[in-house]
Amino acid sequence: MTRLPQIALLSDGRRLHLQDGPIDLIIEARGRADAVRAAYEAAARRFTGLLDELCAELPELRAAAEARTSLKGVVARRMHAAVAPFAADGFITPMAAVAGSVAEEILGAMLGAARLDQAYVNNGGDIALHLGKGEHFSIGLVDRPDRDGVMRALRVDADEPVRGVATSGRHGRSFSLGIADAVTVLAATASRADAAATIIANAVDLPGHPAIVRQPARELQPDSDLGARLVTRDVGELSHDETAAALESGAECARRLFDRGLIEGAVLQLSGDMLVIGPKDIERQEARPRQLENAVHA
Repeated sequence: MTRLPQIALLSDGRRLHLQDGPIDLIIEARGRADAVRAAYEAAARRFTGLLDELCAELPELRAAAEARTSLKGVVARRMHAAVAPFAADGFITPMAAVAGSVAEEILGAMLGAARLDQAYVNNGGDIALHLGKGEHFSIGLVDRPDRDGVMRALRVDADEPVRGVATSGRHGRSFSLGIADAVTVLAATASRADAAATIIANAVDLPGHPAIVRQPARELQPDSDLGARLVTRDVGELSHDETAAALESGAECARRLFDRGLIEGAVLQLSGDMLVIGPKDIERQEARPRQLENAVHA
């Protein structure tokens, strides 16, 4: 490794920022001061060199997921394990779970070093959670990351199985095969939530619709794991019925995953409309989107 990652406390003195290449983490731990300090030190140690570990196995991480793997790294194998259950639901590579898997790894290092009341690692909207007894975590959902929009809130309680949250869609950091503005998934782990959000967001679609502009992924990013597959670049005006049909296509996928126990819930958003899969209540917020600390959209 020829570089060192950026490691610094944010100006609020509570949250830690770790950044190395495309990996950009915001971390917060709560508990005794010495425990938080130990957790942050552990996070920084584990983060250093992690990107190089992933780059060493990048060709296989960019290949379609198969039942068996020769991947060696802890995070790389977690990525493969996270996407493997979804291989029958559509094209997916271990890269679909990279953000959630990295968040899990850093959170695991923190919990191995200290006893914390609560902690989260937010990797660009894909979040790994730790909740001690009686704790809860509130998440803000933004329907569009590129403009002010409707804000809704999700609350995760310690007695629930949810410990991972991830969001995918055509406005995110990664390419999408579908047209969803955002699909947010709740799951037992961040890596599984990350993979599921990708699959569901790809399923929110209207194949062949003339208002949807698509382009081969490799024309936009030569080393994309999606290769020649067409990714969504723009979505023109859709009728209410078309929006509903696209959302229902994604909802069918989400229901299958929910019934198989792979996710705990999902929120699908397109053109201002929303569908919720699972038991979670979504509350509309009056605050502007940027005011909620844990607002998420990948």
